[in-house]
Amino acid sequence: MADILNLLRLYNVKNEEIIERDNRIFFGEHSWPKNVKTNYLMWRSDNGAPKEYYTLECLLFLLKHVTLTHSAYVRKAAAENKQVVRRPDRKDLLAYLNGEAATSVNIDKNAAVDILRPVKRARDGSVESMSKRRKLEDVQEQRMKQRLAARLDTPKQASVTANNIKSLSEAMTVETIAAIKVKRLAKKRTTIQRHDDIDICSKRRVMMDLDDDNIKDILSRERPGRSRNTILQSTGKMFAQDVFAILQSVKEKEESKQRPPAATSVMTYKPTPIRPPAPRVIPLAKVYNRYDQERFIKQEKEADGFKINTMATYHRMSLKSVTEGDQHKKMPSHHTPHSEHILSPLVKYLSPGLQLSSQPIKRTSRTPIIIIPGANTSLITMYNAKDILQDFKFVTTEDKKKQGATRENEILLQRRKNGASTVPYRVIDNPQKLAPGDWDRVVAVFAMGPTWQFKGWPWRGNPVEIFSKVCGFHLKYDEMGLEKNVAGWDVSIIQVSRTKRHLDRAALMVFWEKLDKHLMKNNPHL
Repeated sequence: MADILNLLRLYNVKNEEIIERDNRIFFGEHSWPKNVKTNYLMWRSDNGAPKEYYTLECLLFLLKHVTLTHSAYVRKAAAENKQVVRRPDRKDLLAYLNGEAATSVNIDKNAAVDILRPVKRARDGSVESMSKRRKLEDVQEQRMKQRLAARLDTPKQASVTANNIKSLSEAMTVETIAAIKVKRLAKKRTTIQRHDDIDICSKRRVMMDLDDDNIKDILSRERPGRSRNTILQSTGKMFAQDVFAILQSVKEKEESKQRPPAATSVMTYKPTPIRPPAPRVIPLAKVYNRYDQERFIKQEKEADGFKINTMATYHRMSLKSVTEGDQHKKMPSHHTPHSEHILSPLVKYLSPGLQLSSQPIKRTSRTPIIIIPGANTSLITMYNAKDILQDFKFVTTEDKKKQGATRENEILLQRRKNGASTVPYRVIDNPQKLAPGDWDRVVAVFAMGPTWQFKGWPWRGNPVEIFSKVCGFHLKYDEMGLEKNVAGWDVSIIQVSRTKRHLDRAALMVFWEKLDKHLMKNNPHL
C-alpha cells in the first residue's frame, strides 16, 4: 500500500491543489483511484469485529466540508453516496491531517492492503497507459528516421555493379555533362541547409546558457575573503584622516601635561648670598676720638624719635614692606652666621601673592562640554554621539550594539574647522559629575522633552533659564510629532529620516552652525 495518507496530509498542510477527475484523485503528476484504502482504522464498537479502513475519497470529502457540523456533513455525504467519517474518529483524524498532531493511534502501520502503484498524469490531464506511451514513442522514432533519411544527399538505390554501369559518352557529350554538374552544384548551394551545423550550434548555445546560469549562481553565493590587509587597503574609507586626528589629540594632551606653568602666575625666590660688611678697621695710632663719639651719639638721638633703625638695610625687601614699614620685625645683623637665619624673616615680609610655592597651580581646562540625554530612548546616546556629531552620519543605538560597540563614560570629539586645525569637544550624559566650575564650559544641551532631565542642574533646574544661557537642541525623526514641552523652549529642532541616509549630513551640520553663532555671542573665550 502506498503511503497515501501521509501524502494527503502533506498536501493539506501546504494547501496545495488536489484534483479529482475520472474516478481518480491526482496529487501533482501522480494519481490514485478514489476507492483506494488508506491505513486509518475505522472506529469499532466491538473489538472482535474485523478491521476496516477509510478510503481516500472519504477523507478528501471530509477535508472539503470540514466547516460543516457533523450532522450536516453526514446528510451531505449520504445525499452524494459517500463514505462517512464516524464521529469518534473525526477530531483525531482532522488533527493529524491538519498537521496539529505528528501521528495517531488509529493509524495501522501493518495494514495488510494490496500495494497500488501511482499512474502518471499526461500533459492534457488524462491518464496514459503504458501501451499508448510505447506507441507514441514508436511514432516519434519513425519520424526521426524519416528526417534523417531526407537529409541525405542521394536517395537510396540498388547496389551498383559492373553490369549496371554505362558510359555517359554514349548518350551525352562532354559539354552536356559539364553543364549538368554546374547546375547541380549551383542547386546545392541554394537549397541544401546544414541541419547538422544548426543542431550543433543550438546545442552549444544551450550548454553556454546553462554554464552562465551556473556561474551566476556561484557568483551570487561568493563572499570576498577579508583580512587585515584587505580592510586597510579599502578604497571606501580613508583611515589616515581618523588615525592622524587621534594621534594629534593624544599629542596635544601629552604636551599640555608636560608644559610648565606660566611665569606670570608664580614668582619664585632665588636666594643670593648677602655679603657681610667688611669689619671696621681701627687704626692703632688713633684709638679714641671724642669728636667721633659725639657725632655718633647725636645721630642716635636724632633717629630715635622717628624710630629709624640706622643699622637696617633695604636689601631683599618687598615694596610693600618698605612703604608700610615693620616696627616689630628687625632685619638680622651682619653677625648672623648662617643663611637660613637671614632668609626666614625675609619670607615673612613677602606679600601673599609673592610667596614661595613648591607645587604648580592646576591648569584650568577650556574644553567645551556638550550634554546629551542619558536615557536609552533618546535618538542620540553615548553609543552613536561620535557618528552623529563628528562623522555626520545617523546610526541608531540598536545598530551600534549589534556591531559590538561599547558605551563610554565620556567622548572627546575632534571637530575639523577650516583648514587642518581641530577643536576638541567633550560629550557626557551624566551632568551630576560636573564640578561647579565646569558649568561655565557647558555650551550645548540635547533635550528629550520631560522636565525631569534637568533635575539637580544649576539655574534651579528651570529649562527656560537653562536654554537662555546654553544652546539647546532636540533630535527627532521627520515623521514624528513635536513634544509639547520642546515646542515652548528655545531649542533648535534637528530632523533626520529613518531610511534616507544621504540627507544626514545636511541636517546634522545645522548643529555646528547654531553652536558657532552661540559661542561667538556668549562664550568667545571658548
